Amino acid sequence: MNRKSLSALIALALGAATTVQAQDYDDRWYFAPYLGYYNNDDDRLTDDGSLLVGGGIGKYVAPNASVEAFIDRTSRSFNNDEACAFLGECSSVSDFQVGVSGRFFFGPQDGFAPFLMAGLMANNHRGGVEDGWGPAAQLGGGLQTAMTDNVKFRAEAGYRYIWDDETIPGEDNFGDWFVNLGVVLMIGELPVAPPPPAPPAPAPVVDCSTLDDDKDGVNNCDDKCPASAPGEVVGPDGCPQEVVIDLRGVEFYFDRPRPGQETSVDTAGLLPGSMDILAQAVDVLKRYPNMRVEVAGHTDSIGSEEYNQGLSERRSKVIFDYLTSNGVDAGRLVGPVGFGELKPIDTNDTKEGRQRNRRTELTTQR
Repeated sequence: MNRKSLSALIALALGAATTVQAQDYDDRWYFAPYLGYYNNDDDRLTDDGSLLVGGGIGKYVAPNASVEAFIDRTSRSFNNDEACAFLGECSSVSDFQVGVSGRFFFGPQDGFAPFLMAGLMANNHRGGVEDGWGPAAQLGGGLQTAMTDNVKFRAEAGYRYIWDDETIPGEDNFGDWFVNLGVVLMIGELPVAPPPPAPPAPAPVVDCSTLDDDKDGVNNCDDKCPASAPGEVVGPDGCPQEVVIDLRGVEFYFDRPRPGQETSVDTAGLLPGSMDILAQAVDVLKRYPNMRVEVAGHTDSIGSEEYNQGLSERRSKVIFDYLTSNGVDAGRLVGPVGFGELKPIDTNDTKEGRQRNRRTELTTQR
Protein backbone atom coordinates (compact mmCIF):
# COMPACT_ATOMS: atom_id res chain seq x y z
CA MET A 1 0.00 0.00 0.00
CA ASN A 2 1.58 3.38 -1.01
CA ARG A 3 1.70 6.39 1.29
CA LYS A 4 -0.86 8.51 -0.62
CA SER A 5 -3.50 5.77 -0.48
CA LEU A 6 -2.95 5.22 3.23
CA SER A 7 -3.21 8.96 4.00
CA ALA A 8 -6.48 9.21 2.07
CA LEU A 9 -8.03 6.30 3.98
CA ILE A 10 -7.01 7.83 7.33
CA ALA A 11 -8.56 11.20 6.40
CA LEU A 12 -11.84 9.53 5.36
CA ALA A 13 -12.08 7.48 8.56
CA LEU A 14 -11.32 10.40 10.87
CA GLY A 15 -13.74 12.64 8.98
CA ALA A 16 -16.55 10.11 9.35
CA ALA A 17 -15.89 9.86 13.07
CA THR A 18 -16.69 13.55 13.56
CA THR A 19 -19.81 13.86 11.36
CA VAL A 20 -22.36 12.45 13.76
CA GLN A 21 -25.63 13.77 14.99
CA ALA A 22 -25.56 15.74 18.24
CA GLN A 23 -27.59 14.17 21.03
CA ASP A 24 -27.23 13.00 24.64
CA TYR A 25 -24.60 10.32 25.18
CA ASP A 26 -22.21 8.86 27.76
CA ASP A 27 -19.14 11.11 27.46
CA ARG A 28 -17.18 9.79 30.44
CA TRP A 29 -13.48 9.08 30.10
CA TYR A 30 -12.52 5.44 29.80
CA PHE A 31 -9.45 3.19 30.16
CA ALA A 32 -8.96 0.49 27.50
CA PRO A 33 -6.23 -2.15 28.09
CA TYR A 34 -5.71 -4.73 25.33
CA LEU A 35 -3.61 -7.76 24.34
CA GLY A 36 -2.92 -8.57 20.70
CA TYR A 37 -1.02 -10.54 18.13
CA TYR A 38 1.13 -9.26 15.25
CA ASN A 39 1.44 -11.06 11.92
CA ASN A 40 4.82 -9.56 11.06
CA ASP A 41 5.93 -8.31 7.65
CA ASP A 42 8.30 -10.85 5.99
CA ASP A 43 10.71 -8.02 5.25
CA ARG A 44 11.42 -7.69 8.98
CA LEU A 45 13.37 -10.96 8.89
CA THR A 46 11.84 -11.91 12.26
CA ASP A 47 9.48 -14.57 13.56
CA ASP A 48 6.11 -14.63 11.82
CA GLY A 49 4.21 -13.58 14.93
CA SER A 50 4.69 -11.61 18.12
CA LEU A 51 2.60 -10.45 21.08
CA LEU A 52 1.29 -6.92 21.37
CA VAL A 53 0.33 -5.37 24.72
CA GLY A 54 -1.04 -1.87 25.28
CA GLY A 55 -3.70 0.40 26.61
CA GLY A 56 -5.49 3.64 25.89
CA ILE A 57 -7.30 6.55 27.53
CA GLY A 58 -10.23 8.01 25.62
CA LYS A 59 -13.78 9.30 25.61
CA TYR A 60 -16.76 9.55 23.33
CA VAL A 61 -16.87 12.91 21.57
CA ALA A 62 -20.23 12.18 19.94
CA PRO A 63 -22.92 9.50 20.33
CA ASN A 64 -21.18 7.24 17.78
CA ALA A 65 -17.55 8.37 17.84
CA SER A 66 -14.65 8.17 20.26
CA VAL A 67 -11.08 9.48 20.34
CA GLU A 68 -8.38 7.57 22.19
CA ALA A 69 -4.72 8.17 23.07
CA PHE A 70 -2.82 4.88 23.31
CA ILE A 71 0.55 3.25 23.83
CA ASP A 72 1.61 -0.33 23.01
CA ARG A 73 4.72 -2.44 22.64
CA THR A 74 5.91 -5.57 20.90
CA SER A 75 9.21 -7.46 20.68
CA ARG A 76 10.32 -9.46 17.60
CA SER A 77 13.13 -12.04 17.41
CA PHE A 78 15.37 -12.24 14.32
CA ASN A 79 15.43 -15.77 12.90
CA ASN A 80 17.09 -15.20 9.58
CA ASP A 81 20.76 -15.81 8.78
CA GLU A 82 20.80 -12.75 6.55
CA ALA A 83 19.62 -10.51 9.40
CA CYS A 84 22.11 -12.05 11.79
CA ALA A 85 24.85 -11.38 9.25
CA PHE A 86 23.84 -7.73 9.00
CA LEU A 87 23.76 -7.29 12.73
CA GLY A 88 26.69 -9.49 13.63
CA GLU A 89 24.47 -11.35 16.09
CA CYS A 90 20.98 -12.84 16.27
CA SER A 91 19.03 -10.71 18.72
CA SER A 92 15.64 -9.02 18.75
CA VAL A 93 14.01 -5.67 17.93
CA SER A 94 11.27 -3.93 19.91
CA ASP A 95 8.73 -1.40 18.77
CA PHE A 96 7.02 1.10 21.07
CA GLN A 97 4.06 3.10 19.66
CA VAL A 98 2.46 6.28 21.03
CA GLY A 99 -0.53 7.53 19.09
CA VAL A 100 -4.12 8.69 18.74
CA SER A 101 -6.94 6.71 17.17
CA GLY A 102 -10.54 7.45 16.32
CA ARG A 103 -13.43 5.00 16.12
CA PHE A 104 -16.79 5.39 14.39
CA PHE A 105 -19.49 3.05 15.69
CA PHE A 106 -22.49 1.67 13.81
CA GLY A 107 -24.50 0.85 16.90
CA PRO A 108 -25.45 2.21 20.33
CA GLN A 109 -22.99 2.73 23.15
CA ASP A 110 -24.95 0.40 25.40
CA GLY A 111 -25.37 -2.39 22.84
CA PHE A 112 -23.65 -4.32 20.05
CA ALA A 113 -21.66 -1.92 17.85
CA PRO A 114 -19.40 -2.68 14.86
CA PHE A 115 -16.85 0.09 14.22
CA LEU A 116 -14.18 1.46 11.92
CA MET A 117 -10.84 2.59 13.34
CA ALA A 118 -8.03 4.85 12.10
CA GLY A 119 -4.96 6.15 13.89
CA LEU A 120 -1.68 8.00 13.65
CA MET A 121 1.32 7.36 15.89
CA ALA A 122 5.04 7.73 16.51
CA ASN A 123 7.09 4.50 16.45
CA ASN A 124 10.22 4.03 18.52
CA HIS A 125 12.30 1.06 17.32
CA ARG A 126 15.23 -0.41 19.22
CA GLY A 127 17.50 -3.12 17.85
CA GLY A 128 18.51 -3.77 14.32
CA VAL A 129 21.04 -1.54 12.57
CA GLU A 130 20.12 1.69 14.39
CA ASP A 131 17.64 2.85 17.03
CA GLY A 132 15.30 5.68 16.19
CA TRP A 133 11.81 7.18 15.74
CA GLY A 134 9.51 7.12 12.75
CA PRO A 135 5.88 7.84 11.86
CA ALA A 136 3.22 5.14 11.62
CA ALA A 137 -0.46 4.81 10.80
CA GLN A 138 -3.13 2.16 11.14
CA LEU A 139 -6.57 1.27 9.79
CA GLY A 140 -8.95 -1.38 10.99
CA GLY A 141 -12.30 -2.29 12.40
CA GLY A 142 -13.94 -4.44 14.98
CA LEU A 143 -16.83 -5.10 17.30
CA GLN A 144 -17.65 -3.63 20.69
CA THR A 145 -20.42 -4.77 23.02
CA ALA A 146 -21.54 -3.46 26.41
CA MET A 147 -21.32 -5.95 29.27
CA THR A 148 -22.59 -3.47 31.91
CA ASP A 149 -23.00 0.31 32.11
CA ASN A 150 -19.30 0.57 32.97
CA VAL A 151 -17.64 -2.33 31.12
CA LYS A 152 -17.48 -3.03 27.36
CA PHE A 153 -15.68 -5.81 25.44
CA ARG A 154 -13.73 -4.93 22.30
CA ALA A 155 -12.24 -7.07 19.52
CA GLU A 156 -10.51 -5.49 16.54
CA ALA A 157 -8.21 -6.24 13.65
CA GLY A 158 -6.24 -3.96 11.39
CA TYR A 159 -3.19 -3.11 9.36
CA ARG A 160 -0.33 -1.01 10.77
CA TYR A 161 2.09 0.74 8.41
CA ILE A 162 5.47 1.89 9.84
CA TRP A 163 8.07 4.07 8.15
CA ASP A 164 11.41 2.66 9.35
CA ASP A 165 14.62 2.76 7.28
CA GLU A 166 16.97 2.12 10.23
CA THR A 167 16.25 -1.42 11.40
CA ILE A 168 16.95 -3.49 8.27
CA PRO A 169 19.34 -2.28 5.53
CA GLY A 170 17.53 -1.72 2.22
CA GLU A 171 14.05 -1.55 3.80
CA ASP A 172 12.31 1.76 4.54
CA ASN A 173 8.84 0.62 5.65
CA PHE A 174 6.96 -2.35 7.07
CA GLY A 175 3.32 -3.40 7.07
CA ASP A 176 1.99 -5.68 9.80
CA TRP A 177 -1.46 -7.19 10.35
CA PHE A 178 -2.70 -7.33 13.90
CA VAL A 179 -5.62 -8.50 16.03
CA ASN A 180 -6.26 -7.60 19.65
CA LEU A 181 -8.81 -8.17 22.39
CA GLY A 182 -9.51 -5.74 25.21
CA VAL A 183 -12.00 -4.14 27.55
CA VAL A 184 -13.27 -0.60 27.88
CA LEU A 185 -13.65 0.50 31.51
CA MET A 186 -15.75 3.65 31.96
CA ILE A 187 -14.44 6.06 34.63
CA GLY A 188 -16.81 7.76 37.06
CA GLU A 189 -20.56 7.63 37.53
CA LEU A 190 -22.96 7.18 34.66
CA PRO A 191 -24.39 10.65 33.87
CA VAL A 192 -28.05 11.09 34.62
CA ALA A 193 -30.11 12.21 31.65
CA PRO A 194 -31.82 15.57 32.27
CA PRO A 195 -35.59 15.36 32.69
CA PRO A 196 -37.58 16.19 29.60
CA PRO A 197 -38.72 19.78 29.46
CA ALA A 198 -42.15 20.44 30.83
CA PRO A 199 -44.77 20.86 28.12
CA PRO A 200 -45.59 24.50 27.51
CA ALA A 201 -48.58 25.80 29.36
CA PRO A 202 -51.62 26.13 27.14
CA ALA A 203 -52.16 29.63 25.92
CA PRO A 204 -54.84 31.37 27.95
CA VAL A 205 -58.15 31.71 26.23
CA VAL A 206 -58.68 35.40 25.68
CA ASP A 207 -62.31 36.47 25.55
CA CYS A 208 -64.41 39.19 27.09
CA SER A 209 -64.92 37.20 30.29
CA THR A 210 -61.19 37.41 31.07
CA LEU A 211 -60.76 41.11 30.26
CA ASP A 212 -61.48 44.22 32.30
CA ASP A 213 -60.33 47.18 30.24
CA ASP A 214 -61.46 49.91 32.65
CA LYS A 215 -60.22 48.03 35.75
CA ASP A 216 -63.50 48.41 37.59
CA GLY A 217 -63.78 44.75 38.64
CA VAL A 218 -66.49 43.92 36.08
CA ASN A 219 -65.43 41.84 33.05
CA ASN A 220 -65.97 43.19 29.55
CA CYS A 221 -68.79 40.75 28.82
CA ASP A 222 -70.92 42.14 31.65
CA ASP A 223 -69.67 45.73 31.60
CA LYS A 224 -72.32 48.01 30.10
CA CYS A 225 -70.28 51.11 30.91
CA PRO A 226 -66.76 50.17 29.70
CA ALA A 227 -65.30 53.63 30.28
CA SER A 228 -65.95 54.13 33.99
CA ALA A 229 -63.41 56.29 35.80
CA PRO A 230 -60.73 54.63 37.94
CA GLY A 231 -61.91 54.22 41.52
CA GLU A 232 -65.52 54.98 40.64
CA VAL A 233 -68.07 52.88 42.46
CA VAL A 234 -69.91 50.69 39.96
CA GLY A 235 -72.66 48.13 40.12
CA PRO A 236 -72.71 44.55 38.76
CA ASP A 237 -73.28 45.97 35.25
CA GLY A 238 -70.13 48.11 35.46
CA CYS A 239 -72.05 51.38 35.46
CA PRO A 240 -71.56 54.08 38.09
CA GLN A 241 -73.77 53.41 41.07
CA GLU A 242 -75.08 55.81 43.59
CA VAL A 243 -74.03 54.56 46.97
CA VAL A 244 -75.68 55.85 50.07
CA ILE A 245 -73.55 55.41 53.15
CA ASP A 246 -76.41 55.93 55.49
CA LEU A 247 -74.26 55.62 58.60
CA ARG A 248 -76.87 53.48 60.31
CA GLY A 249 -76.29 53.77 64.01
CA VAL A 250 -74.81 57.26 63.80
CA GLU A 251 -77.74 58.90 65.52
CA PHE A 252 -78.24 61.87 67.80
CA TYR A 253 -80.02 62.46 71.04
CA PHE A 254 -83.16 64.53 70.76
CA ASP A 255 -82.49 68.16 69.87
CA ARG A 256 -78.72 67.73 69.72
CA PRO A 257 -76.53 69.58 68.92
CA ARG A 258 -78.18 72.81 70.06
CA PRO A 259 -77.68 76.21 68.43
CA GLY A 260 -74.31 77.75 69.30
CA GLN A 261 -72.99 74.45 70.70
CA GLU A 262 -69.59 73.23 69.61
CA THR A 263 -70.02 70.63 66.86
CA SER A 264 -67.21 68.22 67.74
CA VAL A 265 -68.16 64.56 67.88
CA ASP A 266 -67.37 64.51 71.57
CA THR A 267 -70.00 67.09 72.49
CA ALA A 268 -72.52 66.86 69.69
CA GLY A 269 -74.81 64.36 71.38
CA LEU A 270 -74.06 61.25 69.36
CA LEU A 271 -75.54 58.01 70.60
CA PRO A 272 -73.17 55.24 71.85
CA GLY A 273 -71.62 53.15 69.01
CA SER A 274 -71.65 56.03 66.54
CA MET A 275 -67.85 56.45 66.54
CA ASP A 276 -67.18 52.91 65.31
CA ILE A 277 -69.49 53.44 62.36
CA LEU A 278 -67.88 56.78 61.51
CA ALA A 279 -64.43 55.11 61.53
CA GLN A 280 -65.70 52.54 59.03
CA ALA A 281 -67.00 55.34 56.80
CA VAL A 282 -63.55 56.97 56.80
CA ASP A 283 -61.99 53.62 55.79
CA VAL A 284 -64.39 53.24 52.85
CA LEU A 285 -63.67 56.76 51.61
CA LYS A 286 -59.92 56.18 51.77
CA ARG A 287 -60.24 52.94 49.80
CA TYR A 288 -62.08 54.80 47.03
CA PRO A 289 -60.02 57.99 46.66
CA ASN A 290 -62.05 59.19 43.66
CA MET A 291 -65.40 58.90 45.40
CA ARG A 292 -67.16 62.20 46.15
CA VAL A 293 -69.98 62.23 48.70
CA GLU A 294 -72.60 64.63 49.90
CA VAL A 295 -72.74 65.05 53.69
CA ALA A 296 -76.39 65.51 54.67
CA GLY A 297 -78.19 65.84 58.01
CA HIS A 298 -81.81 64.92 58.83
CA THR A 299 -84.23 65.34 61.74
CA ASP A 300 -87.53 64.00 62.96
CA SER A 301 -90.71 66.07 62.66
CA ILE A 302 -90.85 67.43 66.19
CA GLY A 303 -90.32 71.16 66.19
CA SER A 304 -90.74 73.80 63.52
CA GLU A 305 -89.47 73.28 60.00
CA GLU A 306 -87.14 76.24 60.40
CA TYR A 307 -85.66 74.89 63.61
CA ASN A 308 -85.32 71.39 62.16
CA GLN A 309 -83.53 72.79 59.10
CA GLY A 310 -80.90 74.40 61.30
CA LEU A 311 -80.64 71.26 63.44
CA SER A 312 -80.03 69.08 60.36
CA GLU A 313 -77.31 71.46 59.17
CA ARG A 314 -75.60 71.32 62.55
CA ARG A 315 -75.71 67.53 62.47
CA SER A 316 -74.16 67.36 58.98
CA LYS A 317 -71.47 69.81 60.12
CA VAL A 318 -70.52 67.42 62.94
CA ILE A 319 -69.94 64.61 60.46
CA PHE A 320 -68.21 66.87 57.89
CA ASP A 321 -65.70 68.07 60.46
CA TYR A 322 -65.06 64.52 61.66
CA LEU A 323 -64.30 63.29 58.14
CA THR A 324 -61.90 66.11 57.29
CA SER A 325 -60.10 65.81 60.63
CA ASN A 326 -59.48 62.12 59.85
CA GLY A 327 -57.79 62.57 56.49
CA VAL A 328 -60.67 62.90 53.99
CA ASP A 329 -60.01 65.81 51.62
CA ALA A 330 -62.73 68.46 51.96
CA GLY A 331 -62.70 68.75 48.15
CA ARG A 332 -64.32 65.32 47.97
CA LEU A 333 -67.20 66.37 50.22
CA VAL A 334 -70.31 68.20 49.13
CA GLY A 335 -71.89 70.14 51.99
CA PRO A 336 -72.46 70.06 54.77
CA VAL A 337 -76.14 70.31 53.85
CA GLY A 338 -79.32 69.82 55.88
CA PHE A 339 -82.72 68.54 54.79
CA GLY A 340 -84.53 69.08 58.05
CA GLU A 341 -87.56 66.83 58.36
CA LEU A 342 -88.16 66.56 54.62
CA LYS A 343 -86.70 63.09 54.02
CA PRO A 344 -87.72 60.70 56.79
CA ILE A 345 -86.77 57.03 56.50
CA ASP A 346 -89.25 55.87 59.15
CA THR A 347 -92.46 56.99 60.75
CA ASN A 348 -92.41 60.00 63.04
CA ASP A 349 -95.34 58.56 65.01
CA THR A 350 -93.15 56.37 67.24
CA LYS A 351 -90.19 57.05 69.46
CA GLU A 352 -88.09 54.45 67.59
CA GLY A 353 -89.00 55.82 64.17
CA ARG A 354 -88.21 59.40 65.18
CA GLN A 355 -84.79 58.29 66.49
CA ARG A 356 -83.98 56.68 63.14
CA ASN A 357 -84.93 59.87 61.34
CA ARG A 358 -82.43 61.88 63.44
CA ARG A 359 -79.49 60.85 61.25
CA THR A 360 -76.76 61.80 58.77
CA GLU A 361 -76.07 60.27 55.35
CA LEU A 362 -73.18 60.15 52.89
CA THR A 363 -74.45 59.98 49.30
CA THR A 364 -72.03 59.41 46.41
CA GLN A 365 -71.92 62.02 43.66
CA ARG A 366 -71.26 61.38 39.98
